Amino acid sequence: MKILISDKMSNKVEDVLKSKSIDYDIKIGLEPNELKSIIDDYDGILIRSATKLTADILENCSNLKVIGRAGVGVDNVDLDIATKNKILVMNTPLGNLEATAELTVGLMFSLYRHIHNANASTHEGKWEKAKFMGTELKGKTLGIVGFGNIGQRVAEICKVIGMQILTNSNSASDEVLNSFGAKKVSTEELISSSDILSLHTKLNDQTKNMLNKESIATMKSSSVIINCARGGLINESDLKDALNNDVIAGAAIDVYETEPATENVMFGAKNLLLTPHLGASSKEAQSNVAIDVANQVADFLKENKIVNNVNSF
Repeated sequence: MKILISDKMSNKVEDVLKSKSIDYDIKIGLEPNELKSIIDDYDGILIRSATKLTADILENCSNLKVIGRAGVGVDNVDLDIATKNKILVMNTPLGNLEATAELTVGLMFSLYRHIHNANASTHEGKWEKAKFMGTELKGKTLGIVGFGNIGQRVAEICKVIGMQILTNSNSASDEVLNSFGAKKVSTEELISSSDILSLHTKLNDQTKNMLNKESIATMKSSSVIINCARGGLINESDLKDALNNDVIAGAAIDVYETEPATENVMFGAKNLLLTPHLGASSKEAQSNVAIDVANQVADFLKENKIVNNVNSF
């Protein structure tokens, strides 16, 4: 059996595959037609977010058995075609949990205390203390859209800070909510009541553009939005308009509809902090997801052990 690694990953992935006596090729940056021509030569493929496993690439696969996503989101994989062709798709939901949660909280601090803007100003030799008067997180209401592993870790950190936690989760039990001091409300109330609205949900037909002109208009004028989940949850043009017209006070965005976001409609918007999809970009997270995905795929191919699958057949 043989595995293709088509995205850049920690060297830990190679260590795991070698320890399990599984052959592999590393071919990064393949064009879609190149990937399509070779993918079915392999029993498994390990990807991050750069490789797009579209219907066109997967539709004729008969040998490929498993796709391992080093990370959480699998919107770069056509799950319908994968399932139709009996290709198991796995992700690694815990490997980048801490990194994404910490970035989320870091963005909260930066927005509320203007750290990013104050840094640039001070480098220019200015001394603008009054301009960068901030606001404290303690006592503010944090609305968490999606209360999975990352959403819960954000809640855990923010509870310690002294924030009030709301979520619209349909799946979180009362026991889980109580452990974080969180209150379950409707999505509409979550959006309108939160001082900080932080997105940690999947991108699907129900959540696509969930934050748009109409929903953002119901938010507090002092509120901010943070998205370290998936691009497409926010209508980017509507967000820019809302920021430029002071509908809300600010936003921090780490993910985009189209990546890499070397051009984007949001560029230049007021009070907008942008980062280049850094959610999982910690040394620890990169190592964790590489180890996890390599172990999961190897164990499936050798022992038919299924862990963290996102489809079934």
